[in-house]
Amino acid sequence: MTTPSGGEPPAEEAEENQSLPARRGEERLAAPVVRSGMFGVQGTPDTSGYGGLQVHRPPPVTSEPPYGGYFDAVAQSLGAALAADGSGFAEAIERVVVEHGELTFHVRREHLLAVADKLLHDPALRFEIFSGVSGVHYPDEAGRELHAVYHFVSITHNRRLRLEVSTPDADRHVPSVTSVYPAANWHERETWDFFGIIFDGHPALTRIEMPDDWLGHPGRKDYPLGGIPVEYRGTKVPPPDERRSYS
Repeated sequence: MTTPSGGEPPAEEAEENQSLPARRGEERLAAPVVRSGMFGVQGTPDTSGYGGLQVHRPPPVTSEPPYGGYFDAVAQSLGAALAADGSGFAEAIERVVVEHGELTFHVRREHLLAVADKLLHDPALRFEIFSGVSGVHYPDEAGRELHAVYHFVSITHNRRLRLEVSTPDADRHVPSVTSVYPAANWHERETWDFFGIIFDGHPALTRIEMPDDWLGHPGRKDYPLGGIPVEYRGTKVPPPDERRSYS
């Protein structure tokens, strides 16, 4: 589309320019730098050739309605159910993300139990199946280092939904949903075992994979590597915690 000399580009063209690769690249470069170098090697030269690489923190993804498909119906039904109890969608859900054909509600942890209860019991929602909860560790997200991610399925309406709750590493407490979804029992134990997220109200928050006397939570990204040396013909590879650092 051509623009008259000295004039402003049409609104459609200006909007299209916002998503051009060059503009998207400028936005990424403006984000804070969270890591420098390709491998982060310490004590030895970085022979990768990427020692000057800078990794930027991407901005959080937020989707605006309409979300498409049944996603809008789920959001509206949840909002109506929460409003009936005196709260609301915006109070319980800090942001909504629609990516790769999946709907994720980022829930404030103090509202997690109320949201889970509505997902199961509200006739317009009816997410009867709790598929699991897993942990994620983002060391660079100050105040939001640990995330718990929940997956739900509605047989009644043939829908899927994901909830995500964040908590600071200094206060690793998240309400247990076992009172609403008893199937969360073992999943929350595994998430605590590997990531250290404490699920308040869990009936028996004990280790499920690691030995009872194990120290630390090995799913975290700050957990030290370990292992045994590997012997090959004529040489020996040291255990991971004695090799060059690639983190």
